[in-house]
Amino acid sequence: MEYNLPLSQLKKEMKLPEIKKKITQENINLYAQATRDFNPIHVNQNFARNTPFQGTIAHGMLVLAYVSQMMTAAFGRKWFDSSQFDVRFKTPAQPGDILSVSGIIKDIDTNKEGTLVFCDVSCRNQKGEPVIIGEVRVQV
Repeated sequence: MEYNLPLSQLKKEMKLPEIKKKITQENINLYAQATRDFNPIHVNQNFARNTPFQGTIAHGMLVLAYVSQMMTAAFGRKWFDSSQFDVRFKTPAQPGDILSVSGIIKDIDTNKEGTLVFCDVSCRNQKGEPVIIGEVRVQV
C-alpha cells in the first residue's frame, strides 16, 4: 500500500490518526544508546535534578520521531519518500509525560507532479502544553 489514507478521501480540515506515547527513562536511555547522545540532561538524573528542568528530558529527535510515526500511520511509505518538517520545539518532554501527537490537513495542492499535502502537527503533554508544533508536507 502506497499510503494508508486513500488520496480520494483526503480533505482540508481532516484530522490525522492521533497517537499517544508515554515518555520513560528507559526509552530515553535506549535512544541515547542508538544515537550515541549521552548528554547528561538526558541520561544522568543526578545532574539533571540541578537544572531548570529538575530532571531528565527526552531528546528532541525522539519526540519528533513520534510525529513521524503519526505521519507514517496516515501516509505510509510516501511519508518516508517525500516528507518535509518545519517544526518548533516548545517544551521539553520528561519521563512520566504522556504525549498526544495529532495533526490536521491544512491544504492540498494538486499539480502535474502529484498532490502535496500540508499538515499542521502538534505534540502536547498531558497538561496540554505544546512540546512540538509546526507544519509537515508530504507528496502523495
